[in-house]
Amino acid sequence: MSERATTVEGVRRTNLGEVLRLVHHHGARSRATITADTGLNRSTVADLVSELATRGLVIEQEPDATRRVGRPSPIVAPSPDVVAIAVNPEVDAIEIGVISLGGVVRERTRVAFAHPPTPADVVEAVTRFVRAWQAGAAQARIVGVGLAVPALVRADDGIVRLAPHLGWHDEPIAEQLGTALEIPVLIDNDASLGARAERLFGAAREHHDVVYLNGGASGIGGGLILDGRLISGAGGYAGEWGQTRPGILSDEDRRTDGGVLEDEVNRARLLAAAQLGAVDDAALAAVLAATSDAGVVAEIDRQRRILIATLANAVNVLNPSIVVLGGFLAMLRDRDAGAFDAAVRAGALQAPAEQVELRAAALGADRLLIGAAEAAFAPLLSDPLSSSAR
Repeated sequence: MSERATTVEGVRRTNLGEVLRLVHHHGARSRATITADTGLNRSTVADLVSELATRGLVIEQEPDATRRVGRPSPIVAPSPDVVAIAVNPEVDAIEIGVISLGGVVRERTRVAFAHPPTPADVVEAVTRFVRAWQAGAAQARIVGVGLAVPALVRADDGIVRLAPHLGWHDEPIAEQLGTALEIPVLIDNDASLGARAERLFGAAREHHDVVYLNGGASGIGGGLILDGRLISGAGGYAGEWGQTRPGILSDEDRRTDGGVLEDEVNRARLLAAAQLGAVDDAALAAVLAATSDAGVVAEIDRQRRILIATLANAVNVLNPSIVVLGGFLAMLRDRDAGAFDAAVRAGALQAPAEQVELRAAALGADRLLIGAAEAAFAPLLSDPLSSSAR
């Protein structure tokens, strides 16, 4: 193949990916809007959309009938039949979802465990789910599986170096699951994927500099986006907010000598204070929002003070335009969001504090699954002509 032919083919693949990413991340839009957004000419956009439609990656819909000026432009939307399987193992369950292009959750299930699931448990549960789902969804195409794991995941090869709350050490779970399903599997830290989901589809959609902290049953993780790029660090381990040493101003607030943030700001402590069992986030949120029990309120306030100090430090060091909190961390803020935000700003330097916004994760319980799916979609979005597109 000549160098020119290779270059032309490369440009075409790049343009196809740009159009597909546009409708995937920003929703259905007219050809005219795609032309304006990409800077490509009308005939090129028409050709690219036709190619994507032929491959079943987008669908074209009738233009808006209310538009009366000029020639109506067809609407291009991501195909709902192109999906990724998203998986999030936690200490008490495995969450599995089917996410279509456009970040739409088509289906989700929770497989409960009385003990932290092993890699073999995950492979078995996900394989069973995928086989059953495929049998009832003949029109759908699974392009990949995304694994969001509360763990240190080595970027080079996807090995889970350490998932302390799951008890995993040096586990090649992505390889194991890929072999069982014969489907590509992508893996990353759960909170990093949650940060990506909130940046693309949720609370941080209009922001390029984002600090994200997620609180779950396995502890506290996080993600960092600077200048629009997810920061992973030298080995892929960046964002372990839960392992930082918290600023605790009063010894009365300390519960663990020499403990890290997730030892002090802790979902299990909230459950114990509220005398709750293994409930989901919705049930916990309802109790924390409504309680007047003095013991529960005291524990909420203690955890809020420690979390506020951590976030003020993050604002000073990283100067984000937004801090997004997910899981039980969002519940702590929501108890009195105004006072919480004011305290974070008061603890930070005035200049970065004036710029920062604090918000709860907008995607709720779907954030980690949508993030995991985004990892699975990445090869397709990069090159829609790749084998994963077929």
